[in-house]
Amino acid sequence: MQDCLVNLGFRVEVSNTAHQVRVWGRDGAIPVSQAQLFVGNSGTTARFISPIAALGYGEFLLDGVERMRERPIRDLAEALGKLGVEIDCPTGCPPLTIHAKGLQGGCTTVRSDASSQFLSGLLLAAPCATNETIIRVEGPILSAPYIEMTVAMVRQFGGIVEVLDGGRTYRIPGGQKLKSPGTYAIEPDASAASYFFAAAAVTAGRVRIENLGPDALQGDVAFVDVLEQMGCVVTKATGFIEVHGPKTLRGVTVDMNAISDTVMTLATIAPFADSPTVIENVAHIRHKETDRLSAVATELQRLGVRVEERSDGLTIFPAKQLLPATIQTYDDHRMAMAFAISGLRSPGIVIDNPQCVAKTFPDFFARLEELCSAG
Repeated sequence: MQDCLVNLGFRVEVSNTAHQVRVWGRDGAIPVSQAQLFVGNSGTTARFISPIAALGYGEFLLDGVERMRERPIRDLAEALGKLGVEIDCPTGCPPLTIHAKGLQGGCTTVRSDASSQFLSGLLLAAPCATNETIIRVEGPILSAPYIEMTVAMVRQFGGIVEVLDGGRTYRIPGGQKLKSPGTYAIEPDASAASYFFAAAAVTAGRVRIENLGPDALQGDVAFVDVLEQMGCVVTKATGFIEVHGPKTLRGVTVDMNAISDTVMTLATIAPFADSPTVIENVAHIRHKETDRLSAVATELQRLGVRVEERSDGLTIFPAKQLLPATIQTYDDHRMAMAFAISGLRSPGIVIDNPQCVAKTFPDFFARLEELCSAG
């Protein structure tokens, strides 16, 4: 994302020591008229940077790795097309070329059943359109908490977004001037935190995540509610969430549509429960970095776990003991992190290509080792 913003002409400075990123805005203008936007395998970047590039004037080519070229983006391209943006997207997946003439606004429809980020991307760009934008959502609404988070953040920057019809329609006035708060504190990543909460769950340990409270914007904080159903003691307080694992986990049946990035976290601790765990309504995660339902089922079975795979979910049965095995990660950061938690309870689990965690959590294994040493 940072590289794409730089290629679009924005000034971005990153300080790893200060844990800061400084971005200089341009009042909704895109500084360059031509850019190549390489998104790797980051669906988030692809879905957010495309509407931003549409604010500009010129030609912008978006592409990614081979897997990214299999990940659908047609719904977003068509939604932008209804707003007058000319996009060449022959396969419905990247690569795509945006022939931008400024985002004028207007009325459009978008589906969010493949990804809520199609709608979120439009909501990020629409305040800077010339005229009012009306967005209507067709079909099921996927991962609603992420859409709510997007609206909340736009408002934190002074933007106006009117939510109508129970979240089926959005009205965004055009020509808005978003205001930088100067310093914006980003919450700890609730999806990444799920692995450490799960570590507490499978080891009867205790983990506290600071600066992540019950009022967090991220929907994935609800993962601790699933752990609570499994028998964990969960404490939510101003400034932290703490999970204390039980002696024995209980199996659960849970609709994870709203917190689908934590499906793999749950799946990899489910074999240690005393009854089956049923994960439902997450068919869309087949279009992530890999087909996550198939990948998780395959690797759990490699460990000797009985798994029933359905089109939209999994049933995972208890296993008295996991087999030693090398876990294939499919170049998916969440596969590596999730199965590492299984290894806390079962010796002999080896993670192939652990470097793939660099996508979102480069020092994950160092942090995990630090946690285990502290316990």
